[in-house]
Amino acid sequence: MTLQGKGKKNETLKLHTGPIQSHAEDTSANHTPSREEIRLRAYEIYLERGGLTGNEFDDWLQAERELERAAPPKADEFRSRERLNETS
Repeated sequence: MTLQGKGKKNETLKLHTGPIQSHAEDTSANHTPSREEIRLRAYEIYLERGGLTGNEFDDWLQAERELERAAPPKADEFRSRERLNETS
């Protein structure tokens, strides 16, 4: 964009643009494993067990626990832990 004013030189204004990051994409602070993530981990557990059928539900629950444990704590959980540490 070019601006012309009385008695002023032509000035070029540049718009500074950068990538737009959606809040939905930033899940690191509040991540709950998706059904797809759990499904994939449960399948890995199934393969690790040698591909034997009959434990699908247990595989799912184990995958869910592992992924929830691996996720960073949520802000409110972190504050609760801080309060517990302060009172000890």
